[in-house]
Amino acid sequence: MKASDSFTKQITEHLESIASADSLFAQAYKKANKSITECINYIFTTVHKSGCNGFADEEIYAMAIHYYDEDDIKDIKDVQCEVVVNHSSDKYVPHIIEKKKKDPKPKPQEIAPINQLAMF
Repeated sequence: MKASDSFTKQITEHLESIASADSLFAQAYKKANKSITECINYIFTTVHKSGCNGFADEEIYAMAIHYYDEDDIKDIKDVQCEVVVNHSSDKYVPHIIEKKKKDPKPKPQEIAPINQLAMF
């Protein structure tokens, strides 16, 4: 199965951010025998073998890091599966933020305390 562009982008951006902050991982990330396509297939294979239907982002990112760290992970074949990503695409975020600016939440009305005695 070919991963969606947004899934591949999320994994790639995460790996690149780690590589920019961690020189040891940066070396592993540059290995000639590793690719993002095979990394995605490794994630799919690992998820499929687990039998679980849901994973936290951190678990998926850890699988991607593990793929690059381990030299004995290679020749990963395609897996026929469906992937559901529960995140909105980045391209929609500005529209959501813009809408919030245009339609602010109404301010709560001030209510006098119920047990307050009237003096006059």
